[in-house]
Amino acid sequence: MKNIAAKVWLSSPHMGSEEFNYVKEAFDTNWIAPLGPNVNGFEQDLQSFTGAKHAAALSSGTAALHLALIMLGVGPGDEIICQSFTFSASANPIVYLGAVPIFIDSEPDTWNMSPELLEQAIKDRIAKGKKPKAIIPVHLYGMPCQIERIIAIAAVYDIPVIEDAAEALGSTCNGKAAGTFGLMGVLSFNGNKIITTSGGGALISDSGKLIEKARFLSTQARDPAPHYQHSEIGYNYRMSNVCAGIGRGQMQVLAQRVKQRRGVYAYYVKHISHLPGITFLPEPERLFSNRWLTTITVDKTKTGGVDREAIRLSLEEENIESRPLWKPMHLQPVFEAYPSYVNGLSEKLFNDGLCLPSGSNLTEFDLERVVDHIKACF
Repeated sequence: MKNIAAKVWLSSPHMGSEEFNYVKEAFDTNWIAPLGPNVNGFEQDLQSFTGAKHAAALSSGTAALHLALIMLGVGPGDEIICQSFTFSASANPIVYLGAVPIFIDSEPDTWNMSPELLEQAIKDRIAKGKKPKAIIPVHLYGMPCQIERIIAIAAVYDIPVIEDAAEALGSTCNGKAAGTFGLMGVLSFNGNKIITTSGGGALISDSGKLIEKARFLSTQARDPAPHYQHSEIGYNYRMSNVCAGIGRGQMQVLAQRVKQRRGVYAYYVKHISHLPGITFLPEPERLFSNRWLTTITVDKTKTGGVDREAIRLSLEEENIESRPLWKPMHLQPVFEAYPSYVNGLSEKLFNDGLCLPSGSNLTEFDLERVVDHIKACF
């Protein structure tokens, strides 16, 4: 019988030594509710790290994006431009509100939203009598998008930008944090992200008014009254004081986690970039990626017939988790009827791309296992 080695995960949580102290303090002081000193402290930590003037700690990145769209007045029939090459959470809140997602394909330098296709789509939607109400670019796998170009295009047409930086905490463009270029930015602290609060997210902005409104809506939109009174529909989207305690501990090691993830990327480049048909996504000038996940593309015309799926299945057989790149939203059954502006790049990336184990807690032995089994495919 084959001996199965320990599981190598794609991106597992990496706890330090401080998280428990903050959580214990929450228990010792009975601050278990979805408010409290850890929530306040975590928001301040996020502001200090990103440079954003304000932050609201929430239950998920999806909740943050949902609230951002609500505060922009998005409703049924409105059109929202969204990156196609992303996880469905970038698009789902658009449909929650009865709005219409307009999907934009990728450009080759970052794999994120193509500025050229973005402007083409804006002009076309306006010509059709429907000016888009917001733009949602994504900093995918920690690689910043061409955010400065996107912001410039958005400004010409006076369309607000909500940055989906769920995977990009610690990434920068020209030294400025991902998520701080647009009107609002969305962060995620899901269990597989670069830092985690178990589950959670945040909305960041330089607008105190917007963040104050987000906090109000996220706590069931309770009016200031001695009784429970509500003049607006609210949501149960606030982060708990316990989860925020985990986040405060994680923030203390965030810079180290970015360094470790980038080290994982460098290890793979050193050991498998020479293999025929294997390519990595380099950092364009002025961009700095947290390398949340290390990704490769596999060109089977150069590998002797070895494709992405052959490598994935080989790793799976050895108890090593990897996964294909995101399936573009315009190809998803639930979204395929919506308008899209495509060039074929994201579909090719989905067909040829693979995410490799990238956790900051991977050992050198883990990395050697991954590399050895990839090499064995050749």
